[in-house]
Amino acid sequence: MRTRTGRWAARGVLALLAGALTLSGLPAHAATPVTPGNFTGFAFDTCVTPDSATMDEWRTRSPFWGVGVYLGGEATTCDRTNLTSAWVNRQAKRGWRILPIWVGPQAACSTVPYAADIDPDPASSYAAAAQQGRSNATAAVRAAKNLGIASRSTLWYDIEDFGLADDHCRRSTLTFLSAWTRRLHALGFTSGVYSNVSAAVDALDYADTVSPGSYALPDQIWYAWDNGRADTYIDKRWVRGDNWTPHARVHQYELDTLATYGDVSMVIDHNFMDVGRGSVAPRAKGTCGVRLDFADYRHLRRGKRGAQVKAVQCLLRKKRVYDGRLHGRYDRATWRGVRSFQRSRDLRVTGRMTAPTWTALHAQGPGPIVKQGSVGDAVRRVQRSLTAALDRKVAVSGVFRRGTTKAVRAYQRERGLERTGVVTRALWNDLKTGRR
Repeated sequence: MRTRTGRWAARGVLALLAGALTLSGLPAHAATPVTPGNFTGFAFDTCVTPDSATMDEWRTRSPFWGVGVYLGGEATTCDRTNLTSAWVNRQAKRGWRILPIWVGPQAACSTVPYAADIDPDPASSYAAAAQQGRSNATAAVRAAKNLGIASRSTLWYDIEDFGLADDHCRRSTLTFLSAWTRRLHALGFTSGVYSNVSAAVDALDYADTVSPGSYALPDQIWYAWDNGRADTYIDKRWVRGDNWTPHARVHQYELDTLATYGDVSMVIDHNFMDVGRGSVAPRAKGTCGVRLDFADYRHLRRGKRGAQVKAVQCLLRKKRVYDGRLHGRYDRATWRGVRSFQRSRDLRVTGRMTAPTWTALHAQGPGPIVKQGSVGDAVRRVQRSLTAALDRKVAVSGVFRRGTTKAVRAYQRERGLERTGVVTRALWNDLKTGRR
């Protein structure tokens, strides 16, 4: 299976030397949040660290919340000019999950030559390979800290294709990766390994199957399997048991494709992530102790009663246009509150709860960018608002999954907008004004 080898082979020695200079002894910068943390969704990686303008454009137009960047290592030949502590801090503040990749010595039996090899000498149980693994982990942590990447973040070792038949090559590589993992743990970081699913991933899992505990397994794996499926399934021929489940896998499912979002195109690899605890919604806030989630939102007028009237009263109270009790009766005070809200949003002032009014009322509040993998009350508000706008049930979970993406795209289609599946400030404004 083809990985990024072809891209690296085309790079020159000058890029390697320039990259090495970025690991000079600089003081550690203030740490960003642990990355990638808890997340289930899409990521991309590319050989050239994108500039901030590109990241901003893709943040609002692409499905990605994760980005793989090359941290360093002897075999790194990718362009890291843009990779600075300021860049890392900026992307983290904007919600990006950063996946730092370290490319050091490769297996002695790699399918192509690299700048450095893992020592295959079996002396003292491959002691030389183990020392290399520890040294690379130490260097990776130093580089990560200089960029402000927080402790407990995952650092990924990229081990490219190699043959599994050469015993010394395989064992030295496993010893190297085991030492990488142990050293990262000692330094307070999480261990990740990137590889072709049929190379290091297969070798690690098989070794653990036949001789459990002989090698320290990475906490997370990032596997190349170019099957076009955005999931974290692995065939039993490569991972036989339940290693790296649940929530410890990144699947690189489409390689070296030209992707365009907005006015920016890049050659990237597409990835689907499920790491940490996955995307898990926090407890809902601001519900007034009443039910807000319904499969459909009915038209309501004065004289109506029930749970949906209580929901209206709660939402109106939050907007400070109703200060009565949540008694579930659509009385004059409720009617006046609805009229006041409609007037504030330039809706038709009827005092009745219609689909546009439900849509707008549910959408009120902060308008952050949300897309697949996002969690929280903003996602719940989108899901409720879309249920009203589309007149069909959108599951209200607080987690932005594929179903919510489909609903957003359906709404964008009806509005004649680009079908990105991303809720931006402009889309929030449409929802907040009840547009359908």
